Amino acid sequence: MLELLTRNPRIVALTALAAVALALLPLVASGYVVSLFIVLYANVALATAWAFFSGSTRYISLATAAFFGVGIYALAILHVHVPIPLALLGAAVVGFLVALVVGLSTLRLRGVYFVVFTFGLTELVHQVLNWWEIKVNRTVTRYIFADVSNVSIYETLLAVTLVTIVGSWYVSRTRLGFALRAIGEDETVARHTGVNTTLAKVVCFAISASVMALVGAVLALRYPYIDASIAFNNTWSFQVLISALLGGPGRAWGPAVGAIPLVLLSEYLAGTFPHHFSIALGLCFVVIVYFLPGGIAPLIERHYRSWAAGRALVTWPPLVAPPVASWLKAGLARLNALWRI
Repeated sequence: MLELLTRNPRIVALTALAAVALALLPLVASGYVVSLFIVLYANVALATAWAFFSGSTRYISLATAAFFGVGIYALAILHVHVPIPLALLGAAVVGFLVALVVGLSTLRLRGVYFVVFTFGLTELVHQVLNWWEIKVNRTVTRYIFADVSNVSIYETLLAVTLVTIVGSWYVSRTRLGFALRAIGEDETVARHTGVNTTLAKVVCFAISASVMALVGAVLALRYPYIDASIAFNNTWSFQVLISALLGGPGRAWGPAVGAIPLVLLSEYLAGTFPHHFSIALGLCFVVIVYFLPGGIAPLIERHYRSWAAGRALVTWPPLVAPPVASWLKAGLARLNALWRI
């Protein structure tokens, strides 16, 4: 952290100013803009949490909707008995514990088997909860009696998003971050070099799931009621995956870059072509795989470095004397020597 503050003070200052400006946005923005940013923050936090685990380890998870829905149901059950802040905290803890159990039993799977299992996990939890609600509770819906304003939801999701991005960046520079990248490169080699791969995978998978559950719980405060179909919508899994791949899962800020255009596109399509969003999502996935395999973030870094190098070349006075100046100095020294003779 100190290295970042000393080497890039301008970037840190601009980031802090942007965070303050976003925190004050509800004071001047309309209700529609606040609602749009709520959806944007939710997607950024989910995509960053997904990339925190899957981006480094290359374990492609489609269980985002499962943990998102677990958070929604945890809030719906807990908010009746405890205050809203404690219900939100409880939803994150429930998501962490569920992911801990799932991770211990399934993170031995690799490749397409892990992808298929995580995709099926959402449908499994969906159907089990649906059966429980119908057979035991004799209802398919749960009502949420919470008087929470959109501004409070906005501020909460902004805080969750910022903490998720900063936490992901910080972990990427620790031993745990290096262990996750080693697992992604070659898990067998990482294990032989002393990395506790099981512990690293399970813990990071659970942390990622707790953020997803927390985001689901915060968004649930906007709904008057929820059911299993709302909570466990697989669209969340695919939209988060595409956002992370579009931005670049290898950087902490990459998923945020990818989530912004995808959310704006979905907002436009929802109003103009409400039945064609899935087609657009599929086209985005094809374009990313074929033309942007590394995402947008590496391109931004490359252009920024080129721009910074160009600025360094035009600084004055130059750090290294050009050849013309050296020749002039040598000529003046010879004339001075001749004049003394």
